[in-house]
Amino acid sequence: MLVVKLGGSNGLAFDHALGDIAALVRGGRRVVVVHGGSREVDRISTALGKPPRYVTTPSGFQSRYTDRETLEIFAMVVAGRINKLLVERLQALGVNALGLCGLDGRLLIGKRKGVIIAVEAGKKKVLRGDYGGTVEEVNASLLRGLLGGGYVPVIAPVAISPEGEALNVDGDRAAAAVAVALGAEDLVILSNVPGLLRDPADPASLIPEIPGDALPEYLHRYAKGRMKKKLHAAMAALEGGVKRVVIAHGAGEAPVSRALEGAGTVIRGGHRVAER
Repeated sequence: MLVVKLGGSNGLAFDHALGDIAALVRGGRRVVVVHGGSREVDRISTALGKPPRYVTTPSGFQSRYTDRETLEIFAMVVAGRINKLLVERLQALGVNALGLCGLDGRLLIGKRKGVIIAVEAGKKKVLRGDYGGTVEEVNASLLRGLLGGGYVPVIAPVAISPEGEALNVDGDRAAAAVAVALGAEDLVILSNVPGLLRDPADPASLIPEIPGDALPEYLHRYAKGRMKKKLHAAMAALEGGVKRVVIAHGAGEAPVSRALEGAGTVIRGGHRVAER
């Protein structure tokens, strides 16, 4: 079982990754796709007169502030336009893809944040009315049924709360939750960077491998911006039993296969090794 997260940030085109996923499916690999869409959400929300608002928490995490209007734009773009275009492309490649979001069949159940503590201009600020959330439960039986029927699920990161509210959830963490729920061997997170870098401005400073027990140290020392969330997602996946997580660049030929062969930053459980 393989879970692939397709990133939604600038610099990542999906065509090569989708062609690679189609080849893996034709070769007999069971695959679930989780995708983002932040770049397109920002573009469309700005065009609609609702520019995105990103906030940074006291612990250094950056996230989108999601009021109700932003949530509806997010759902429209990510669970609508992007999800269906990905399904269209995979169908054209001969893959019987089926598009879902976490609302469908209560696929992804999450806890709503409601309140965000943000740091703005050096001061802490309380932001209420947030519709962001964290995935706490995955309807694995639904996914197994689809996989058993020959479908490739394509999942947008919109979850549902126990109260029935739609939630914007982080795609990396959602992919990790899906991988854990399905007992996946591999989670590949495709991004617009080669992997974890010692110097974010230098692609040649790639860290090729991290033992699972050293991940917190590497996260503290090297992860900046959205890479923090990717490493937290990797940690959650490994703690949940996923054998290997690879963070890799989504551009170029066969990016998923290259990641499975070791391109990018490979993170797996095991013993600490000396930093290379």
